Amino acid sequence: MTSEVPLIIPDWPAPSWVKAASTTRAGGVSRPPWDTLNFGTHVGDSPEDVERNRHVLHQRLGFVDERFGWLNQVHGTDVVELPEAGAVRADASVTSQPGNICVVLTADCLPVLFCDPSTGQVAAAHAGWRGLADGVLEQVVARFANPASVMAWLGPAIGPDQFEVGPEVRETFLLNDPLATSAFVPSPGREKHYLADIYQLARQRLAAAGVLEVYGGDFCTVTDHERFFSYRRDGQTGRMASLIYIS
Repeated sequence: MTSEVPLIIPDWPAPSWVKAASTTRAGGVSRPPWDTLNFGTHVGDSPEDVERNRHVLHQRLGFVDERFGWLNQVHGTDVVELPEAGAVRADASVTSQPGNICVVLTADCLPVLFCDPSTGQVAAAHAGWRGLADGVLEQVVARFANPASVMAWLGPAIGPDQFEVGPEVRETFLLNDPLATSAFVPSPGREKHYLADIYQLARQRLAAAGVLEVYGGDFCTVTDHERFFSYRRDGQTGRMASLIYIS
């Protein structure tokens, strides 16, 4: 990836051999409305442009495409162990082998990166509200031997002032954890709707699973138009990549 392609590097105390980053929307070749660094093959963008964008990422990291664990994400809770042949239907991946890249694509949903410095294991999860409520983060944490030694980083997602949801979303979370009520406030613009804090919900679920070292969570994909794709803001749009691997 050239100097013209900005990366967001997690601010967390991970070991130097853990490499992690989130891309922004800048630095690629895709045309509007996918401009410009779109990695999603399912959003209507030119396959050739997506391939060129992925090649930019391959060059920057020094890996071929086969080392990337591109997933067919379905807002579920399945976790795959890398390396895995071909794209698979899953919303998270884990690996303990150097050079295998756990990667998830988002454009408002929450990307969560994990590492365990004591075992050399890393993981990435795609957590929309459905996957988050159904336990995708817990499924990832279950792949680690000791949750207390795991640290997590919350990447760019929709902010708490923009994530308006219906009462059914709130009730889904409250069924699993009554404390989740603190992550919802009444929406000022729509009766019987709420503003949800997906970062707080993720922290609550991670804490309940035993992960207490949680970093990040200070982005908003909707309001930061210059840096991020946002499905809620734009409808048809691109996807950013959040990735982690062992060097």
